[in-house]
Amino acid sequence: MHVRDLAQFLAELSENNNRAWFAMNKPRYDLLRLEFLELVTELIKGISAFDPAVANCNPKKALFRFHRDMRFAREGGPYKTTFSASITSSGLKRPSQGGGPAYYFHIDANGSLLVAGGEYMPPADRLRAIRFQLEKNEVGLIAALKDRNLKKTFGSLQEEGKLLRPPKGFSPDLPQIELIKLKSFIVWTENSIGGLSGAALKKQLLSNFRHAFPLIAWLRSIK
Repeated sequence: MHVRDLAQFLAELSENNNRAWFAMNKPRYDLLRLEFLELVTELIKGISAFDPAVANCNPKKALFRFHRDMRFAREGGPYKTTFSASITSSGLKRPSQGGGPAYYFHIDANGSLLVAGGEYMPPADRLRAIRFQLEKNEVGLIAALKDRNLKKTFGSLQEEGKLLRPPKGFSPDLPQIELIKLKSFIVWTENSIGGLSGAALKKQLLSNFRHAFPLIAWLRSIK
């Protein structure tokens, strides 16, 4: 993976997000996309060493579309300015599809690498299942979050979109109510890719994903 070339391509695209520029630079895109697919293929193999459940994830399906759906895009051009992928045991990327817990990462036009693990905005039925599990016993989640490597790499759960009040049917007096108020169960970290080689990028991603595994495993245990 030519990391610097990818960052440069995305930076240029962010300034020229139109079909004419993209058509002229499509050979660059095609090569970078192929390299990105190879990286995701290698990541699936590497993750499978500590999480065999993802071994059959299709790398092509793990990649997110690069073309933006202009029916729903309120701003920006026809192309996303990130290369992104989500690796799951189900092979489905999006929580709305029932993808379940995921290993996610993207590289953006600012040269930033975001690495995440968990479930972001799961659908209502899945969110209820997680909350009911927490109501019964939150020990598993707390143990996962106390994992030394997870805590060092990611800190704690992100609280984006957290409810101000307890969800319907849950007592505000529950000791774990602050966890139950969450709408996502995900950790992430963001760093610059400046100076990273392709090999170093792969190594960093695998290390981060391994550290996210305790949370992934706990979420996957909830049926």
